Amino acid sequence: MNAPAAETIVEPAKRRERGGGRIARRELRSHGSEGLSRPYIVRNIPTYDILSEENLLRIEATADRILAEIGIEFRDDPVALAHWKRAGADIDGVLVKFEPGMLREILKTAPASFTQHARNPANSVEIGGKSVVFSPAYGSPFVMDIDKGRRYGTIEDFRNFVKLAQSSPWLHHSGGTICEPVDVPVNKRHLDMVYSHIKYSDRGFMGSVTAESRAEDSIDMARIVFGRDFVDQNCVILGNVNVNSPLVWDATMTTALRAYARANQAAVIVPFILGGAMGPVTNAGAIAQSLAETMAGCALTQLERPGAPVIFGNFLSSMSLRSGSPTFGTPEPAIGSMVIGQLARRLNLPLRCSGNFTTSKLPDAHAMNEGTMSMLAAVHCGANFILHSAGFLDGLLSMSYEKFVMDADFCGALHTYLDGVKIDDNQLALDAFREVGPGSHFFGSAHTLANYETAFWDSEIADNEPYEKWEAAGSEDAAIRANRRWKKALAEYQAPPLDPEIDEALQDFMSRKKLEMADAWY
Repeated sequence: MNAPAAETIVEPAKRRERGGGRIARRELRSHGSEGLSRPYIVRNIPTYDILSEENLLRIEATADRILAEIGIEFRDDPVALAHWKRAGADIDGVLVKFEPGMLREILKTAPASFTQHARNPANSVEIGGKSVVFSPAYGSPFVMDIDKGRRYGTIEDFRNFVKLAQSSPWLHHSGGTICEPVDVPVNKRHLDMVYSHIKYSDRGFMGSVTAESRAEDSIDMARIVFGRDFVDQNCVILGNVNVNSPLVWDATMTTALRAYARANQAAVIVPFILGGAMGPVTNAGAIAQSLAETMAGCALTQLERPGAPVIFGNFLSSMSLRSGSPTFGTPEPAIGSMVIGQLARRLNLPLRCSGNFTTSKLPDAHAMNEGTMSMLAAVHCGANFILHSAGFLDGLLSMSYEKFVMDADFCGALHTYLDGVKIDDNQLALDAFREVGPGSHFFGSAHTLANYETAFWDSEIADNEPYEKWEAAGSEDAAIRANRRWKKALAEYQAPPLDPEIDEALQDFMSRKKLEMADAWY
């Protein structure tokens, strides 16, 4: 009887070494050029432009007609109306109409790209051009995990998600309202949220937009960290503001966006259009509406402070016309994102578009199907700032711990995807062909050994073991593996250093602000 081939004999110590090597490779990849030392992605694949020049012009002409013939209401903000009057718009009460081309002319002062500085300069991000920045999901009142189920979010949950984002090598930004901490009064929670981003992360972050005073508080806290003069000349904080579609800007949003622009900080201007409810059911009509609403908001930032950074945002979605329920991750908004990307590039503005959207109630195949469609739309449409990259579940009503790490893992795959295919002598591997020749294999070749640590992206969530080994280990699905992963990340989390004097100044600011007002819960 022949002895087994030497390469099939693996001693226990060798098995441990092999497993340890896989972990070491993951660690190397997570902290190498593809991970924490890369603060954002520079895309190396082209955008996917699907509409002809003729059809783009038709959409732009429709948006111009909406602006000129129907107009947009700017409610309860006389300063905004005064800006529009000085700019030459037609004002009738709160209804503002714009001549074709007027908004495009105003938008010429907005920068095509800008840097959002992080308190750790190594984590500053470029927003615009070929850059891609992944940021967590935003705005959920509930949180969810497979141990405790669905529940209202707390400030502890908020801090946990900031820590998870900081710990992920595949996310670039700390985000904003990662979940609503409903155990903190509504009029004071913005202070705790901004402080949590600063304390537990050293990446870029977003501030409050729920009132002008809260936007100003957020900016003032950033000034404590970066210095007033630096903030006046550089972007350090973002504010995500939404149009009340269809065709209404209210004072809550316009005063917040003007506060960010006035301080030279970037407002992200985002219509939220559910086709069939806040916009037409047809994709082209919703895109034209989105273009009109977003241009108006972006232009208002330039009237407040010419040259202030601004991000052209978009959130197209659909709905079930049988029930009236919102639907996310569907194909129509995904393909619509491609057109939005083309339109934003024609305006020469940075783009926020799409995200990891789903209406699934669990981190399951339904969630990942819809999320994958939405995220691929985001990277192909040319989005520069991708909010909702991780954690989005339940139609944005819930922030899921398990889905957060599953989505972050997918963001890791997208790093490699966006890198494209590199062409050089090593990649073409001619020496490997000479060494191996016909009929053999490349597994032990010098080229494979030289490249094996970085050749392929290595998921932290996927199970690539044989079926029998997976079954013997408990037949765990991806959600269970993700549950273990987020707990491990929180257990191993280490806060980035924060200057004690800055920390003290932030806490003093928060204490004074909280003492100025009674708790309000709505």
